[in-house]
Amino acid sequence: MRQHNPIVCRELREMPESAAVYKIVKCPTCRKPVPWLPSQRYRPFCSERCKLIDLGEWANEGHVIPGEPLQEEPATDDGTCG
Repeated sequence: MRQHNPIVCRELREMPESAAVYKIVKCPTCRKPVPWLPSQRYRPFCSERCKLIDLGEWANEGHVIPGEPLQEEPATDDGTCG
């Protein structure tokens, strides 16, 4: 049996009938369903917590974009680049 998210259900009840077409995406962090609505402050995440967990993964290089590594310029004697 499919579980309903009470937050999603409440928002859908409060929406005008003309806005009943929406998309549900999964939170990239916890995989909970998230309605793609302007009222979803942290979309595509379900919460600020999931958003910050994802940011931490990027900061710790847990997530990376594939490609060639960037060539860093060597520092000069005075500590500046180039």
